[in-house]
Amino acid sequence: MTRTAALPAAPTVRPLGPGDVPEAAAIHAAAFHEPGPDPLERAMSALRDELGRPWARVRVACVGERVIGMAVVWVVSDTVDILDLASHPDHRRQGVGRALLEDAIALAREHGACSIMLEVRRTNVAAIALYRQAGFAAIGVRKRYYRDDEDAVQMALVLDARTGDVVRRPDEVDV
Repeated sequence: MTRTAALPAAPTVRPLGPGDVPEAAAIHAAAFHEPGPDPLERAMSALRDELGRPWARVRVACVGERVIGMAVVWVVSDTVDILDLASHPDHRRQGVGRALLEDAIALAREHGACSIMLEVRRTNVAAIALYRQAGFAAIGVRKRYYRDDEDAVQMALVLDARTGDVVRRPDEVDV
């Protein structure tokens, strides 16, 4: 991975627009390494599908007009599910994932959600550390969850119903 220079400014997060789909899909394809033919085309199709779902929020992190991160978040009743969160390989560990995660937490508060749920690869130590810093706790393990049979760690963040503050709690499972 060739890392570019530090970002000139903190990324801004905004809704995915139709013109952003190719850049966001390329980030998704690079991050999630889905097996099969044409992962870029599948990622573009999936993002377009998400744009049509009323419960879906697809967000992009940008510097200027350049998309450098993406997240797919579902708002379902009093829960927010983070389905995908990824940064461009050249901009990892530069605050892109954190900006997208903070945006998802703000979205949860805005909708009165009391929890945020996600799954993350057990070997994705950097992502697990980011989620823990934000207040997520490991609540379960899904054995052989991914297509390559890797386990997923289920993580949850609880928000106080009155204040929206993060309720810190310990892991329920070993990661």
